[in-house]
Amino acid sequence: MMQAVDYIFTQCTATYGSAWDRSLGQAPIADIKTAWLNAIDPFKTSKKRILWALQNLPEHCPNPIEFRNLCRSAPMPESPVLPLPKADPSRVAEELAKLGMLPKVERPHGMKQWAYDLKARHEAGHKLNPNQIRCYTDALGLQPEAA
Repeated sequence: MMQAVDYIFTQCTATYGSAWDRSLGQAPIADIKTAWLNAIDPFKTSKKRILWALQNLPEHCPNPIEFRNLCRSAPMPESPVLPLPKADPSRVAEELAKLGMLPKVERPHGMKQWAYDLKARHEAGHKLNPNQIRCYTDALGLQPEAA
């Protein structure tokens, strides 16, 4: 894993130049690399996240915590998806036969059947609110009732 830290340092040196050297400060380089090693340790099995972070470096030199967060923000690889199983033709036929037993609802008025149903309820004496009455009269092109 220390090779990964060395690679990160090489890439950051090439990217940031002397700003990278200044960002490391005065601490011993072994201690600095240990901090970086601890920061990227969660990604030792997913090197692609480290590479993604290196390809998406911020404008300023990152510290180990910022680099770790950058690795965390790498997009997750897409998981392979299994194809859906094929339907059993005999089961499909059985279920369709069940549906065939349902009575077919005739809609003589097509898409405006709801309006005719509301009108019939209103004429049968059911109490409808003013909006229901307005909607069915508008839909059927009827004159609104005089209040």
